[in-house]
Amino acid sequence: MVRNLSQNPSVLSQFLAEIRDVNIQKDSMRFRRNLERIGEICAYEISKTLQYESVNTTTPLGESESKLLKEQPVVATILRAGLPLHFGILNFFDKAENAFISAYRRHHKDNTFEIALEYVASPDLNGKTLILCDPMLATGSSIVLTYKALLKRGIPAHTHLVSAICSAQGVEHVKANMPNTNFTLWCGAIDEELTAQAYIVPGLGDAGDLAFGSKL
Repeated sequence: MVRNLSQNPSVLSQFLAEIRDVNIQKDSMRFRRNLERIGEICAYEISKTLQYESVNTTTPLGESESKLLKEQPVVATILRAGLPLHFGILNFFDKAENAFISAYRRHHKDNTFEIALEYVASPDLNGKTLILCDPMLATGSSIVLTYKALLKRGIPAHTHLVSAICSAQGVEHVKANMPNTNFTLWCGAIDEELTAQAYIVPGLGDAGDLAFGSKL
């Protein structure tokens, strides 16, 4: 299932517009905060799909029945760009376990590249709800390879993939190549164009550099 959150107007549109804006992007703290806000919105939407149980809460004046999560999800992110989005999700699922994966584009002299994974830290995932976030879903290769690497830690009951901006091509790649069909892809927005260098247009540029500074 693919959920494009931009299809229904909300305050999410403001945060997406600001992370795209070349002038607002100059403020890296604001860029990180807006990604965090997008993560919070996605976490709230995901929370509606999870299972709950009734728990009695004692107040100063009596008892109140509350619906609380049966189980906390595991929140995973692709370093480094995914960290603000990750912490936004963690703001809502503050008791969740966490997983971190290092993935990057290893460029070659002929202008091609491959996705390299160098580090995976994850709890047991068997039967759990996994939320895997990456702010930009361009070709879709990174998130699919990351998910396959995480399967070595167990098979999730359901996986939620979260990206602020996706390309239409990347969405189709994920739909065709995810090894487990039991997943939901949450997109802040879906852009139609992907350049020959695999950058989303209009997109927003390099989310990692905008959040944390340029790299060598």
